[in-house]
Amino acid sequence: MSNWKTAYRSFYYENAPEPDDISLPAEQTALLVIDIQNTYLEIPEDNEEHSRWKPFFHRMNETVIPNTANLIATAREKGIEVIFARIACQKDDGRDRSLSQKKPGFNYLLLPKDQEDSQIVPELEPIGDEITVLKTTDSALTGTNLRLILHNMGIKSVVVAGIFTDQCISSTVRSLADESFDVVVVEDCCAAATDELHEQELKIINMIYCHVLQLEDVVGILSS
Repeated sequence: MSNWKTAYRSFYYENAPEPDDISLPAEQTALLVIDIQNTYLEIPEDNEEHSRWKPFFHRMNETVIPNTANLIATAREKGIEVIFARIACQKDDGRDRSLSQKKPGFNYLLLPKDQEDSQIVPELEPIGDEITVLKTTDSALTGTNLRLILHNMGIKSVVVAGIFTDQCISSTVRSLADESFDVVVVEDCCAAATDELHEQELKIINMIYCHVLQLEDVVGILSS
């Protein structure tokens, strides 16, 4: 297992003592999979954009999606609630979106809830009565009833996987921490547009808002 207790330290926590061991009791833990949707696996038609995003697609297909599938399977086996969040608007014209998704640029998103590109990728799709919350915000808590769902089910700890590390993952983690949930981010089940952005954001949120672990660490804790 990796030494997660000393990894991803920012300036603020360079000399901080090692955190305590993590406990993830099944009945008090949820796995939250954020925004791993078809739209983010679509190859750009523009060759230059395709080249720019190629490392991201490689990480998603070779690391994030397979690892998250493994994590989901482990959670289901251990009786841990699996919850999904995806970006999707209720209105076809997107009138209900937050301002951040209406502005021009990368964050402009028009993903009506029933469109194919707004769905969770097939490798990770929910089964049975697993909950999916729809959001037009970065944070999966803001503008959804996820906060209420977690409290109603007695959840104390949330394990987080998904994209993008520096955007929706970070926003969700901060919201969860502010609501006094214990949060674990699974490093090799997440991605940003670049590895640099991914690693920088993990250093920013680690120790204060969450603990950053590897998949093998989390599986080890769940199996102990």
